[in-house]
Parts: sequence; structure tokens; C-alpha cells
Amino acid sequence: MRIQLNKAHYPVTALGPGRRIGIWTQGCSIHCPGCVSLDTWKPDPGRAIDIDELIVWCRRVSAGAPEGITISGGEPFDQARALGYLLQALQRWRKASGSSFDILCYSGYRLEKLQKAHPMLLARLDALICDPYVEALPTERCWRGSHNQRLVALTALGRERYAAHIEDAPEGEPKRFQVVADGERIWLVGIPHRGDLGRIEAACAERGLTLAATSWRA
Repeated sequence: MRIQLNKAHYPVTALGPGRRIGIWTQGCSIHCPGCVSLDTWKPDPGRAIDIDELIVWCRRVSAGAPEGITISGGEPFDQARALGYLLQALQRWRKASGSSFDILCYSGYRLEKLQKAHPMLLARLDALICDPYVEALPTERCWRGSHNQRLVALTALGRERYAAHIEDAPEGEPKRFQVVADGERIWLVGIPHRGDLGRIEAACAERGLTLAATSWRA
């Protein structure tokens, strides 16, 4: 089974608790206005990767001990069969290794639609961040792009890891993002505050660095 993949990275520390593996799928049919990941919208079969090979990479880069897995996109549920295979493979790895990493998935679909269309996929997740991004509803809630988006704990492990963040309890961590360079590109991993991307671009320009291509203007 293959899945269209935009990128994968470890460690990710801005999309869920702890040091996590980040997996971004390629292709999204929702197209929320103001999305900062326009480069993930168009499906691209040329970016498909064998899921078993992806699992091997995950185990290698994390030394077999990630604290969590975050699946984002794109829209992971637009590749439902591949997502199901990926989640089953992650669960097999977790069970066989005795690990306790949680599995968090992002979706632009409403929870109610996912519950109706993909209950078996939800049953394989520990937590879900869902609902479409709404540009007019900025938020300070960690890991979410707009105030309407919900963080839903789906298992006991999910409730243990995410309870402090669901309704922004005082101990919830602040919203932040990472900057990652791979020699050819600079990635911004996480959910930026309103205006952060413009400020980053302006700061680069002041230093003589032009951003030739940006994901939010793909």
C-alpha cells in the first residue's frame, strides 16, 4: 500500500506533546481560505511512497522511541484506505515494541462527518484535531489554527496526553512553531500566529534573503 506524502520529519515538537514523528500527506480537497500549506493541496501520485518503507524510516530516525506520531497534510482522510493501512502499521509497531507513543491526526473535516464516514479510522487514533480552518477566527489555542477547531481525545492514552490542552487549561503549552532547514528548503513546522509568516519574510528581506517560493503562496 502506498500513500501520497508531502514530507516527514523527526523530531517535531510543535504539533503535539513531546518529541514526535511528523507525517504530512499530499492532496487536500477542502481548500480552506487562508491555508498556509497550499503546496499540499494538489494530489501528486509521483510523491507516493510505500507505507512499509515509511514505517522503517520512522523506526530508524526515532531510534524506535518517539513520544508521539502526528499525521497532517494535506488532508489525511482524503486517502482513507492508505491512512487506515498506515494507522494499522503504527499500531502493530507500538504493540510489538511495547512503546507508548500516541497517534494524533489533523483533519479539515468536521468531527460529525468523520464519525459517520470513517469510524474505523477514528478507532485507531488517540486524538484528533478537526474542523475546517477559518481565517476570521484566530486563536491562541495550542496546535490549532482557528478558534473553531476541536481537539478530541479518542482513547485513554489520548485523554492522558491531551486533557490539559482540550480547553486550554492553565498548564496547557503555548502556541509555537519550529524552523527546520534541510539544506535546500526551510520548513516552518507548527501553527503560526497571525502575521508571523509576513514578519519572517520581512526579516529575511532585511538580511538580503529572498524567499523564492513559499507554501502559503504556492
